[in-house]
Amino acid sequence: MTTPATPSSLGTDSSPDLFADAEPRDVVARLSLEQKAELVTGATFWTTAAVEEAGIPAIMVTDGPHGLRKQGGAADHLGLEQSVPATCFPPAVALGSAFDTDLAERVGAAIGAEARAEGVGVVLGPGLNIKRSPLCGRSFEYFSEDPLVSGELAAAVTRGIQSRGVGACLKHFAANNQEHDRMRVSSDVDARPLREIYLRGFERAVASARPWTVMSAYNRINGVSASEDPWLLTEVLRDQWGFDGLVISDWFAVGDRVEALRAGLDLEMPTTGGASQEQVIAAVQEGDLDEAALDRCAARVVELVQKVQAGARTPAVDVDVQAHHALAREAAARSAVLLKNDDEILPLDACASVAVIGEFARTPRYQGAGSSQINPTRVDDALTAITAASRAEVRFAPGFPLEGAEETASGTAQSLRAEAAEAAGAVDVAVVFLGLPAADESEGFDREHLDLPAEQLNLLEAVVEANPRTVVVLSHGGVVALPFAQTVPAILEGWLLGQAGGSATADLLYGTANPSGRLTETIPLRLADSPAYLDFPGEHGHVRYGEGVFVGYRWYDARDLEVAFPFGHGLSYTRFEHTDLDVSVKADELRVRATITNTGERDGHEVVQVYVGRPGSTVARAPRELKAFTTVALQAGASQIVELRVPRQDLAHWDRRLDRWVVEGGEHVVAVGASSRDLRQETRVEVPGDEVAVPLTRESTLGDALAHPLTGPLVREAVQEAAQSGGGGDVFSAEGLMRMLESFPLGRLGGFSTSGMDQEWVDGLIARTRRG
Repeated sequence: MTTPATPSSLGTDSSPDLFADAEPRDVVARLSLEQKAELVTGATFWTTAAVEEAGIPAIMVTDGPHGLRKQGGAADHLGLEQSVPATCFPPAVALGSAFDTDLAERVGAAIGAEARAEGVGVVLGPGLNIKRSPLCGRSFEYFSEDPLVSGELAAAVTRGIQSRGVGACLKHFAANNQEHDRMRVSSDVDARPLREIYLRGFERAVASARPWTVMSAYNRINGVSASEDPWLLTEVLRDQWGFDGLVISDWFAVGDRVEALRAGLDLEMPTTGGASQEQVIAAVQEGDLDEAALDRCAARVVELVQKVQAGARTPAVDVDVQAHHALAREAAARSAVLLKNDDEILPLDACASVAVIGEFARTPRYQGAGSSQINPTRVDDALTAITAASRAEVRFAPGFPLEGAEETASGTAQSLRAEAAEAAGAVDVAVVFLGLPAADESEGFDREHLDLPAEQLNLLEAVVEANPRTVVVLSHGGVVALPFAQTVPAILEGWLLGQAGGSATADLLYGTANPSGRLTETIPLRLADSPAYLDFPGEHGHVRYGEGVFVGYRWYDARDLEVAFPFGHGLSYTRFEHTDLDVSVKADELRVRATITNTGERDGHEVVQVYVGRPGSTVARAPRELKAFTTVALQAGASQIVELRVPRQDLAHWDRRLDRWVVEGGEHVVAVGASSRDLRQETRVEVPGDEVAVPLTRESTLGDALAHPLTGPLVREAVQEAAQSGGGGDVFSAEGLMRMLESFPLGRLGGFSTSGMDQEWVDGLIARTRRG
């Protein structure tokens, strides 16, 4: 008999010694086929099945990448029903910009504490999918266009959540980079970008944080459902990466429960009303499913329940709502990015009169819509916080109506614009709050363009004309076009900053906090410049990842495209100097040392970024890739030596010929700086490469044979003899003959038998590479 969970049963057990200390395999061995089938499928929308006879309780899982979303009413997956109050921290789009793993871990710990207090066993987050296109409707839930940033920040949040005895869930695994057609679209992606871009962040987080669970994605990968893919869920995740936790499906993602079990998907969510259980039971009874596969998945469910129980028995951490709000405020202030600050218009003088313009200042956008939508414990608005911080006159004009409001007629918009311009012209500084309407960004659909609403741009133009000393504060979850970047003296990128974003914005505007956020995604000049522009969102159920490994800044830097603001960019109210770069090559890593000095008059944080390039590579590469970063807090005038380590593995590319990682030897350029295009110092080091010897076939080229360490000398000798004997005619030297023939397949050299490179010679080359 199975029963759904009740709040009082979560994380408890009437006989803990019998179940909690048992081997999961032994527990499963005592279950009937029917009980095992129940155990691997959700009992309700948010709970697993309980098996009372075996002492197995149910556990609760809930959404919550940037806060706890435990629904109190009817269950739904898109945030339409009210959830219990919880701290809404800055979503990943903002938190990633802090580039601070310690801060992310503290936020994760706070989320874990609130989950623990509510009897929740697993928090469904963090999300770490790559920002492939700036149009992705769910960009606000993800950290970056770069896998290193995504993996490091996700690992930190995971460690924080699990430090409170609650499980975290990395999602959505994998290549889930759009909302359009998300339940069935096939992400058609080659091996190199799949490994180097879309899987690498997950691999890093799995290895360093050991998450209790990983969530499979809705989409297909190269035609195979991510929830039913044994290569993805077993061969890569478990066999290659060593993941030892539970794989849970995204809600309603499973099309064939039997295939999903075979693939290694342990727990299907939510309940299917008994349909999945019937399929599994029938498949086992008819011999279509090996019961051992069901046993493995059931044992992982048991192990997860045991982890939740053990976490519930550890000393609880009191939830201090005010302290969590203060942490949300700190995180928000650390996450905003100062894009521009001409003439040091910021920070504002508290004695200067200010016009606060834009409805978002009074009615803030602080999170996105969908399954991550939090019911906050409180919400700070910027208008109230600015009024409290100022010692001078503060005027307010809404400037534009929120979408959905009645006053959308052009006459009303004109009057609001005129009112705002009048307020701006009467003060020392105008601060204009702009952003995307809430209806433009949500789980479930993608954006169609990068533009802010025209009425907002018209408003800004009128305000700047009335008062050139204008500051723009932005609120949105995905990058937007900034046509005013050259005309407005100061721009503060506020993203979506969570429930304390209003107060944090005032802290930044008045200098109580020093801006330190850095862009984790490039802001392009126009959508047509973006890497996936011609291949997004795909057609007829397929989306081709035609840009390959050139995602985000890799694309813009490789093509030397002008951008509005580059990856890693962000200003401060102080200045930092990078000196004394030193790089030493060790057997398993590069050690990068540099001295960072705060040369300004304010305390602040600097994000130190290490980029590595491999000039003249034999494979297509970006000029440089981020390989390490750290955040340094320095008082004015202070210096600190920082050491960052780049694991040798992070220098590798995926060699699709060998189906493994390979470090290409030779000269590497190591640079330290403040963005991908603000490199302060660089040096060159020699890195020894991995030995690569690909066995030759008749389809291999003469050039392949020349590059092979075992056959290269023989090929070079044969070509020289052919040139000397006239095999190349009077036109070609040995070098010229080699250039002509290097792309010629070995199996088709028989026609050149007079040169000595006949089929017998070819077969000998091939045999030599197979003998090693």
